[in-house]
Amino acid sequence: MVAEQIASRRIRDPRVLEIMRELPRHRFVPASLARRAYEDAPLPIGEGQTISQPYIVAEMTEALSLEGTERVLEIGTGSGYQTAILCRLAREVVTTERIDSLFLSARTILRELGISNVRFRKGDGTLGSPGDSPFDAILVTAAAPDIPAPLFEQLAE
Repeated sequence: MVAEQIASRRIRDPRVLEIMRELPRHRFVPASLARRAYEDAPLPIGEGQTISQPYIVAEMTEALSLEGTERVLEIGTGSGYQTAILCRLAREVVTTERIDSLFLSARTILRELGISNVRFRKGDGTLGSPGDSPFDAILVTAAAPDIPAPLFEQLAE
């Protein structure tokens, strides 16, 4: 998947490419879709939500230009796939999810993968996570008509 679908489309950060080669995306989709997990396409994960297309995940991740020392807030945990990638690139990730089943599933998968530099927060992502702020970067992976003001307030200077 990575070599043909992502590296050939302007994604140049070797760390992003390596993480996406190594991370088992099939763990983040329903078992019935595991055979399609490595297609460059969004897939349904339940509750009317999708796991983002791998290219979009790579592009959003690369745009953050993470160096490994950052605290990152992710709005919309979803399957946890993007969260897992961020955890490999940042010092700490705080991720928010409003849907119970997705929250629980993502938390379980990341624990099973041994990812420990993450804090899960259940609730309305438009509020961010003020108790955990400030953040060096904020990634909104859920659909939003605009950028909620509380997120700006939680960015580090």
